Amino acid sequence: MKKKFAAAVIAAAMAGSLVGCSGELSNEYVTVKQYKGLEVPLVETTEVTDDMVEQTIQSNLSAAAERTEVTDRAAQTGDVVNIDYTGYLDGEAFEGGSAEGSDLELGSGSFIGATEDYAGFEDQIVGHQKGEEFDITVQFPDPYTNPDMAGKVADFHIVLNGIYTETVPELTDEWVQSNSTDSESVDEYREEIRGTLEDNYEASVESELGASVQSALLENLEIKSYPEDAVSEQVTQMTNYYTQIAGLYGMELSEFVESYLQTTEEDFNAQLEEGAQQSAAFDEAAKLIAEKENLEPSEEEYQEAMAEYAEEAGAGDDVDAYIEQVGEDTLKMAILRDAVTEYLVDECIQVEPSDDYE
Repeated sequence: MKKKFAAAVIAAAMAGSLVGCSGELSNEYVTVKQYKGLEVPLVETTEVTDDMVEQTIQSNLSAAAERTEVTDRAAQTGDVVNIDYTGYLDGEAFEGGSAEGSDLELGSGSFIGATEDYAGFEDQIVGHQKGEEFDITVQFPDPYTNPDMAGKVADFHIVLNGIYTETVPELTDEWVQSNSTDSESVDEYREEIRGTLEDNYEASVESELGASVQSALLENLEIKSYPEDAVSEQVTQMTNYYTQIAGLYGMELSEFVESYLQTTEEDFNAQLEEGAQQSAAFDEAAKLIAEKENLEPSEEEYQEAMAEYAEEAGAGDDVDAYIEQVGEDTLKMAILRDAVTEYLVDECIQVEPSDDYE
């Protein structure tokens, strides 16, 4: 770690001596040709309406609905049923047509609807009892999201595991007090939801702009070489990440890459390498910009940011363990990257999208 830190200090020192009259910033890895006034596609902002607030509240109320099992009658429209199903075309099970333990509200229109010749998926479950196994026939709509299935007639074998009714609570001050830590009344809750939505939309805009300015900065770099240690470290981190994901599926990495990412191991490794190179190049540029614009956080600010990262990662109060696990240098680089990205967003110029951005 000390060697890497020393290398970063040396690189930063070199940056100061290598700034030319043209305003370009340069070190042994990259030359930043422009970083102020980067042009990025315009990001449309969203105004939170009363309807959005009410829809979110209704969604929250529905999520808090009390479920009661029905055992003395058949399923009917409005019930929630839990089913296993397997879809068949010409007697062969088709990909994406099967599930176990799936909840479905009858009458919601979530599944295949009725056509001129066939009743809808949900309609054909109505009237069946818990524990029944039965077959239904439906016709996919045309057009359909999957063109290969458009207009096709399919059979589904259904196992009806359970039938339930749901009681959605009313929005009252009492409900708010039991389900919100910030509000005591319905009016306060509406304002809380509005604020949350506004924060979410603002974060979405910032995220989109952040990605855009990072791409724009990369386009304004002259890359001399890549820091091999940084590239290798990032490739290793990403390889380990995907290896862990593959393990959750009970697979080796190579099998996961081919089955789920639908690419070859060779192309996968090439994409990791390219992504690591771009990330390392951006980090080198970020160091130069931070030095030039005095953006590097103080040690106290670094520590505060690392505590926030730990909290977001679910590490709780065990910040030291989180820092040890991730690596202090890695975290500091991420914090510096965020600071520079925020600066680039403030300095960027949003322009109407054109073919260049599609």
